[in-house]
Amino acid sequence: MGVSSPSDRFRPGRGTGAGRRGLSSGARTGAGRGTAMLEDLHRIFLGDQQLGFAWEVFFRTVIIYFYTLALMRWLGGRTVAQLSIVEFLLVIAIGSAVGDSLFYPDVPLLPAMFAIFLVAAFNKLVDEAILSSDLLSRLFEGRPRIVVTEGRVHHDRLRRQGIGMGELYAKLREKGVADLADVKFAILEADGTLSVLKRDRDGAAGLYRPPALPPGEMAWADKT
Repeated sequence: MGVSSPSDRFRPGRGTGAGRRGLSSGARTGAGRGTAMLEDLHRIFLGDQQLGFAWEVFFRTVIIYFYTLALMRWLGGRTVAQLSIVEFLLVIAIGSAVGDSLFYPDVPLLPAMFAIFLVAAFNKLVDEAILSSDLLSRLFEGRPRIVVTEGRVHHDRLRRQGIGMGELYAKLREKGVADLADVKFAILEADGTLSVLKRDRDGAAGLYRPPALPPGEMAWADKT
């Protein structure tokens, strides 16, 4: 029986079959991890869709955008700061319907467009009812509240409206008020804006009821 030399034991190609199988299994494991990573990236960025679905998203977006824009023109536009509670809910409802129809392939466009139209039409009916009823107007849109009288701040009313003194001062500065003593009335309108009626320079009260306002409008402001 021959004796192998030390160099024979370290000669290339002399590994056992089990060792070669281990190297081959490790290579397959590395390839499997790479494939799994690619599948995870596809799931994260595309989900179950293929890359070509981007064209369908583009087509859906164009249609829904112009359709929704036409409906908003029909409803009449306001700035975000002027939105009432009803209109804010309208924006949320339409936003949900629009979002689903943009990128869910199982959501057909026509039912989504019909749902958006129904929400807009219902809001239009509510607006008409609010315009014809003072009770509904106060219920849905709120009412103005006097927060400053003769330079005196009503802190309890500010707290109920969720407004701090810093925000009140900022609103007064926007109206050109440098001293609270110059304020006859400051009224927080239903849409969140602040109306300021100033004193005259001689100390007398300024215009109490602007000519554009109907009689009793100032009395309609909530003093509690």
